[in-house]
Parts: sequence; structure tokens; C-alpha cells
Amino acid sequence: MSLDKIIVKGAREHNLKNVDIELPKNKLIVFTGLSGSGKSSLAFNTIYAEGERRYIESLSSFSRQFLKSVEKPDVDDIEGLSPAISIDQKTTSHNPRSTVGTTTEIHDHLRLLFANVGTPYCVNGHGQIKSSSIKEIVNTIKVETQEDDQIFILSPVVRDKKGTHKDLFSRLQREGFIRVQVDGEIKLLEDEIELEQNKRHDIDIVVDRLIYKANDEELQSRIFSAIEVGLTYSNGLIKIFYPKSTGATRLFSTKYSCSVCGFIIPNLEPNLFSFNKKSGACETCAGLGVNLEADPSLMIPDPSLSINNGGILYYKNLVGSQNIEWQRFKKLCDYYLVDLNQPISTLKQKQIDMLLWGSDEPIEISIESSSGNKFNQFNYIEGVGSLIERRYVETKSEENRKYYGKYMTSKVCKTCDGKRLNEIALSVKLNELSIADFVELTIEEGLEFLLNLKLSEQQEKIASLVLNQLLSRISFLNEVGLNYLTLSRSATTLSGGESQRIRLAKQLGSKLSGVLYVLDEPSIGLHQRDNDKLIATLKKLRDLGNTLIVVEHDEDTMKEADWIVDIGPGAGIHGGEIVSQGTYKDICNDDNSLTGRYLSKKEMVPVPKKRRGGNGKKLEITEITENNLKKIDVTIPLGKFVTITGVSGSGKSTLVEEVIYKGLRKEINKELIRAGKYKKMKGSENIDKIIYVSQDPIGKTPRSNPATYTGVFDDIRDLFAEISESKIRGYKKGRFSFNVPGGRCDTCQGDGIVRVDMQFLGFVEVICETCEGKRYNDETLQVKYKGKNIWDVLSMTVDEAVQFFENVPKIKDKLDTILAVGLGYIKLGQNAKTLSGGEAQRVKLSTYLLKKQTGKTLFLLDEPTTGLHIDDVKRLISVLDILVDQGNTVLTIEHNLDFIKVSDYIIDLGPEGGSGGGQVLATGTPEQVAEVNGSYTAKYLKEYLND
Repeated sequence: MSLDKIIVKGAREHNLKNVDIELPKNKLIVFTGLSGSGKSSLAFNTIYAEGERRYIESLSSFSRQFLKSVEKPDVDDIEGLSPAISIDQKTTSHNPRSTVGTTTEIHDHLRLLFANVGTPYCVNGHGQIKSSSIKEIVNTIKVETQEDDQIFILSPVVRDKKGTHKDLFSRLQREGFIRVQVDGEIKLLEDEIELEQNKRHDIDIVVDRLIYKANDEELQSRIFSAIEVGLTYSNGLIKIFYPKSTGATRLFSTKYSCSVCGFIIPNLEPNLFSFNKKSGACETCAGLGVNLEADPSLMIPDPSLSINNGGILYYKNLVGSQNIEWQRFKKLCDYYLVDLNQPISTLKQKQIDMLLWGSDEPIEISIESSSGNKFNQFNYIEGVGSLIERRYVETKSEENRKYYGKYMTSKVCKTCDGKRLNEIALSVKLNELSIADFVELTIEEGLEFLLNLKLSEQQEKIASLVLNQLLSRISFLNEVGLNYLTLSRSATTLSGGESQRIRLAKQLGSKLSGVLYVLDEPSIGLHQRDNDKLIATLKKLRDLGNTLIVVEHDEDTMKEADWIVDIGPGAGIHGGEIVSQGTYKDICNDDNSLTGRYLSKKEMVPVPKKRRGGNGKKLEITEITENNLKKIDVTIPLGKFVTITGVSGSGKSTLVEEVIYKGLRKEINKELIRAGKYKKMKGSENIDKIIYVSQDPIGKTPRSNPATYTGVFDDIRDLFAEISESKIRGYKKGRFSFNVPGGRCDTCQGDGIVRVDMQFLGFVEVICETCEGKRYNDETLQVKYKGKNIWDVLSMTVDEAVQFFENVPKIKDKLDTILAVGLGYIKLGQNAKTLSGGEAQRVKLSTYLLKKQTGKTLFLLDEPTTGLHIDDVKRLISVLDILVDQGNTVLTIEHNLDFIKVSDYIIDLGPEGGSGGGQVLATGTPEQVAEVNGSYTAKYLKEYLND
């Protein structure tokens, strides 16, 4: 067996055609080829899957019972296989508590750092708080006390809330104490001390009284002992009272306590800085940083309306009724002189505040008792927002929660200002930054802060180990091009590419050797400027003695790869073969390789000879301030192919998804939804429909497939129902559906598979024995059209189906649109879950090609070239061109320069990511943008336009 190669023999997983291949070990290898050609089948479903299976099988039977069993991939043998790690594009977490900091474990190390070398400060502005040992307290007394001064050593007692003052004084007397100081007055315990039980009193035990003598060693020992005793009653606090000389009291603490106001910080420990622990989390938001609150923009979606005309949505159908809520609300309006027929936008701000949040003083209300008697009562009246929030909390009905919830939105917690931690945790600082301040820095800024951190010699010794770990982990994130992210960024908002690069940085930090890493397009979502960082990271992993198999379409990555494998020649049933392999130069010189022909520029995506002029109309949005967008104005010309560009984190997704998409849904569809912040949107009347074409799956169950999603399956079932055999048997259209009883297999209920519960091993899916995976019962399958039954049709590829139904225009027209988006290789009945993101997106696009266009639709796409080969990109562009030529507007977010260069209009954001972005750098045609200085996109675009 060769130790320097991975040898795959007879790989047949999915569409692979009995592939044999030898791959060099300890190299950076790129698998490329058309979408659906079999790259992932070879990399993930064969090589990685076998590596994972062998690792699990090497464990003991006891360990294996806790792990999900992995089926052996359809391959004869793989030799030279190393332990394998997959780094795919799955999002890191769906937990709202998960952040970049927690995911990377950087936050855990930060908690250690702040707990060990952080400096606490008083929250009331009294400066730094220090803790003192008993020895330090005694030494301070030596310095501050004059000879023959009388001093009282007092212990601020911590009283049991359940006991009375009398119980406390009796206990102290039994324990040998003679005096206490109550509210500054010395009292004898043997006397009857009367105190109000429900009033807070300052009670100090007089532990000792003495006349100070500096040279009396016995006295010094007595002071030490008195302090030691006093601390046991006071939770670490001790007071030194000078009754005759100054009358002042000096507060000391063996813990962290402010000497001015007594603000106490518990022992600094890592849990104090965790927003997932009760000791550290903000009490109001429980560590989430946000609270669900009634949103004025959702309660009053159109301020130009009056209350009587439904301006306050909650009361829209209650106006003028005898409903108690409305009658109380009307009383509130009357009291603050609110005209119910006046547009809400013209009311004074105080009036609006009262309508939303209730009266600021009691209002006289007439109450009728159960006996019919009427009397007046003064009460505060709650506003519509207060009412909704109260009802949302009080209701136990999920339906009611949903109803009240539609008026609410997540808002930054007012107590912690979104920092998730309580005031004690936030009071501990390091070089003037709290842990919450630090995680708000970008990765780049955080790295600079740590490199310039000023610590004492003692602090450096304590923190050196954790500081090295922090610098290492943050450096790796910076190296993979995530310098614009903040550690506080919620993991749920990360893109697939960002999540993958975070995991890549973690692997780089582990410094493992002899591992096989399999990565899925790590360059996704990355601007060309940051590509070099990513490639350098991949090389670093390789140089540690690891083998990297990267499924990738990026040209820069291929140029730097040691070995390239081009899989094809086509997609689906037309792929699954090794077309070419070798170095970058070898691939470029191989005319059999479609990838090679594009890399060598023998084939290209042509630059349009003429840019579209549009329809002369535009969508204008002014003063956008959502997230990091810096009060920008954006104009989108309609009837054009428009692309938003810019480095990662510059604000592209915020602009398109939060502002444009949600804003238009509010403006056009009048949806009750919170959009990103902007001042005004003009031109929305020129758009009649907004369609967001995402790369989410077209379905989440085995029942979903391209035929059902595009609607062509309805036509196919109609056709089968019209066959004479169907009419003789009385079969209607529903007989040929696998979603309803009748024609489907009863055993698997039309799924074609049966799930077997293996208890702690989870569920295993096996082909249904009754129908053999065909989904239908035998009687249904006996009905045939041109010799094919309904299952045979679902098993056809789109290419095959187009020819089969060439004489049925209704079906052929729909199939032609799927063919037009380059999906001729997929099967009509293919499980939706097996389609890639790019394939799912193109299936969705095919359905819009079928529909009659009004010419006023806005299509939004976020990085549509994800997972696409350059030839697929070329095909996608032609599909989008069809939509634009019909008068529609296509607005995309994109990094792919071949895609950007064919756009009619570009809006470039930047210049950096995160807080350094959010500005419009350039607008215009690709040629105009390419000439703009200060734009990273312009620099790279110029090269592509000159090709």
C-alpha cells in the first residue's frame, strides 16, 4: 500500500461511474467541474464518508453505541486514507446565545483573562475598586492613625431576612458582643433596642474599641484578630471608625468593594463574565441582549391615518364599539386632547407616547359595579403598547401569543444596552475596556488591542498562557479573511462561507498533522481582496503535513493548488467521470477539460457590447442607517441587471435583505414587518412584485421534487388520467399522486422509503420492500403512456422527459424552462434534499420563466453563483437576461467578477467590512466603476474587463 497516495478504486456513489483515481497526499487538491458533475459525491460522500466510517469502526462497541452509524459508501476500496475532517458550509448554530466569540471559544479565554487580571471599577463613578488582605488593612491603619487615637473596629452585619432585629441582637449578645452601632449611633446590646422591622437600618457590630499605640505589638495582634473576627459576620467588609479625632469611617474589603459607596463585586471568576450563567447575565434580558417589545412601527404602520380610520392597527376593528379596552383607550385619548379624526403623524410627541405607553398620571374613570351602582375611580390607563406587552406575557394560548407577537419585535435591552451582562461584570475592565466592549471590536481591532495590552509584571505572569491562546485564535480568524467580524456577532447571522472559515481557523489553531481535510467551497462570500488570506491559510494547513481536498470553482484557488481534478464532462447522468487531472498548467492545456478551456480563456463569459438603458424609472431610498450603513442614499435604476458589490461585511446583505426587500414588502404588500432603518423610499409604485430567490431547498421532505415544485407534475398526472386505461378503471388525477391515499403505496405512504427506529442509533432509511422504492401500488403502475408508467416518468431526467413529451406542448414548455437554466441532468422526481443550493435556486428561477411577466417585478438574489462552475454561471446569466429583457429588474449581491462584468449597473459598498464599511464608493456601469480609486472591486474588475 502506497503511503504517499490516496487510492480510490471503483467509486459509484450517486452519479460516479466506477471511478478509479490516485491523489497525492500532503498536497492542496482542488476538485472542480460543472454543478452536479459528482465533485461532492467523490469528495464528501465517498472519501470523507469512508474515512469517518473507518474511524467509528475503530472505536469500542461501547463508544459506537453513542454515535450515529455511517453506511459504507459505494466504493470497492480506498487505500492510504488518513483520519478525515469535514469543513462544510452548514451554519454554525441556530442558538440566539451563540456568537462568534462563543463558537470559536475565544469568549471562554476572554473570561479567564478578565477574571484573573481585570480591574473592577465602581458603577457609581468612584473609580477603581481594590481588595485588601487583613495584613494590608492593618498596615493602612498604621499609616492613617495618629498616636493615642481612639478607633472602633466595626463589622457591617449581614442580617438573615427571615429573622427579626431582636433575634439578631440576642444572638450577637450570646456570642459575646457588647455593643452595636445602629444608623451611626452606639447602643448596648443589653438595652432594649427598638427598630422598625420593615425599615432598612445600617447595623455594625462593635468588634473592639481601643486606643492606638504604634509600638505596641500586642495591640497590633489584637487589631488583626478583631478584623479577622469581624470579617466572618460581614461578608468580607470591615469599618474603622475614628469617633474622637475626625469622626470619619474608613471602609475596607477583603473582596472588591468601593470605599465610598460600598458597591461590592463578588470574587472575580470566569462565570461572572458569562451571559449564559445567572451570575453574569443581565437580569432583564437573561443574557440575550434583546427583549421582545411592542414596536410603534408595527402598531402604527401608516401614521398618515387617524385613529378613527384605523391608524392604530390593534384598535382598527374596535373603533366606536362598547369594547372595554376601546372605551378605556378612548378615555386616554380624551384626557390628552387627542382628536380621533386627526392624522397620528400630526399629533404632539407626548400625545403619541401616551397613546403607546399609557398615562403618566392617574385618570378618573367611571366604574360600574356588579350591582349596577356607578362610582368614579382614579387609575393609570395603559397605552396600546403596554397593553400588548402585558397580554403577550399573561396569555397561555399559543394562538394569542402569535396574535400579540405580530405587533412586537426584538429590541436592544435597555438595562444592559445589548451587552448581555449585568453591571457587576461590566464594571471589570482591562485597559479601560470591559469584556462587552472588547467583543464589540472587529477581529482586526481586537488583535491590535491585545498586542498593545499594558499589564504589570505580575499580571503578565498570570495572563501569559491565556493571552497566547487568545492571540493565536484571533490571528487565525484574521488570516482567513474574517477581520471585519466582531466577536459579539450572532452565529445565526453568519453566512455558510463565514461559518466554514471560522471552523477552518479552529482547525488551523489545533495544529494537527496527518489529517485529511475535505472543504466545500471555502471562498464563498469572500471578496477577491481577501482570497489571498484564505489561500495562505489552506497552504499553512497543508504545510503542517495534512492533505486538503477542496471542492472549488475559484480560479485563484486553482492557480495555487498542487493538484486539480476536473470531474464531468457534464452534470448528473452526464457526469461522474474524471475528465482531467494534473497541475494548473496541465488542466489549461487539456482541451477535453471544460474548466481548462475557461481557465486558458479559450472560452469566456463575454462582456456585453451594449449595456441596457432601463425603463427610465428608479427606486430611491434615502438616509439608510441600518447596522453599519452610514446614512447612505441608494438609487436603483429599474429595468436593468443591477449588482451590489463590496468586500465581505461592507453592508450588502443589510441593504438588500433588511432595507430593500423588507422595505418594499411594507410599502407594496403593506405587510406588518420591521424593515431596516431609512428615511424615505420613493418609486415603489413602479414595482408590483418582489421575489426573493434564495438558495434554500425547494422542499424539506422526500415528497418534494423538481416536478412538483415547478407544477409540471400536475400536467403529467392530468395526461395519465386521460389515458383510456385510466378511464376504464375509473382513475382520476388523484390516483397518480403519491401524497394522497389511493394510488400510492400504503406501506411507505408514497415516500418510497421506510424509516426504521434504531433507538439510540437514530433512524435508518431503507427502500420500501412493497413498492421497491417506486412509491405507487401495482395497480397504478399498470397504467402506461407510451410504454412508461408514472414512476418511469419521475425517474426520467429533464433531458429525457423533453424528448418523451415533445408532442405535449403544455408539459414540454415547462420542461424547456428547467432545461434553459441548465438543469437537464436532474431527475423529475429527484428528492429536493439532494439538490445543491445553486440547483434549488435555478429550479425556482425556472418557475418564474414560466409565468407571464408584467415587466414590473423586482428579483432579488444573494450570491446566485454559489456552487456554480463558470459554465453554469454563463448559463445563469442568460436566464437572468431573459427576465430583465421582459422589463423586470434583477438585483443581486455578488463577488464573482464574470457575473459582475455583465451587469448593467453596479453599486459598490465599502471601503472595508464592519464598522469600516457602510458607504457607497461607486455607482454606474462596470466600466465606470472600474475607474474609481479607493474601491477594491474596481481594482479587480478592471482586469476582467480588459481580458
